[in-house]
Amino acid sequence: MIASVAGQVTAIAPDAAVIEVGGVGVLVHCTPGTLATLRVGEPGRLATSLVVREESLTLYGFASDDERTVFELLQTASGVGPRIALAMLAVHTPNALRVAVASADLKALTMVPGIGQKGAQRIVLELKDKLGTPDQAVNAALNGTAKAPVWRDQVHSGLVGLGYSARDADEAVAALTPEADAEVAAGRAPQVAVLLKSALRALSVR
Repeated sequence: MIASVAGQVTAIAPDAAVIEVGGVGVLVHCTPGTLATLRVGEPGRLATSLVVREESLTLYGFASDDERTVFELLQTASGVGPRIALAMLAVHTPNALRVAVASADLKALTMVPGIGQKGAQRIVLELKDKLGTPDQAVNAALNGTAKAPVWRDQVHSGLVGLGYSARDADEAVAALTPEADAEVAAGRAPQVAVLLKSALRALSVR
């Protein structure tokens, strides 16, 4: 198993990064939040999980060992593959997922694209004893004080990580607000990867 990669970051895309390791460019699929921690031309290190299929070898990267652990545990639930597991970590932090599972917060889980009501119920049932329960976070969720993920910060950080100025990132985030608000109004969580792509398109035609 490839537990981590470290080297110079040579490229960053909306859903992946390339890290040069021993003269070889390694493509690593990541969440927007993880990509925001990387800078092209600078050293980077990611905890990784290698998913082996008959037709492919796919490497997923994470900013912390805890994210990788949760990513792998999520896939032990029926119907959860690497793409959905990565989407879950794109929408929620590891602790937020622990909170959602421990408190059976189906609404939070169905905010993830690809997870419906039955899928959320199955995840709670199968993972409630695996992910762990951060007591303070669970109490906050049950009391209604837990904070939802903020897509604005993630998109802004992602744009800055791709080399745009903070001002350009601010303007792009402001332009995306109606699109994100429409998703919320429809009962869906704004998808950071989709919003980041929209921001990149908007910035490229300026």
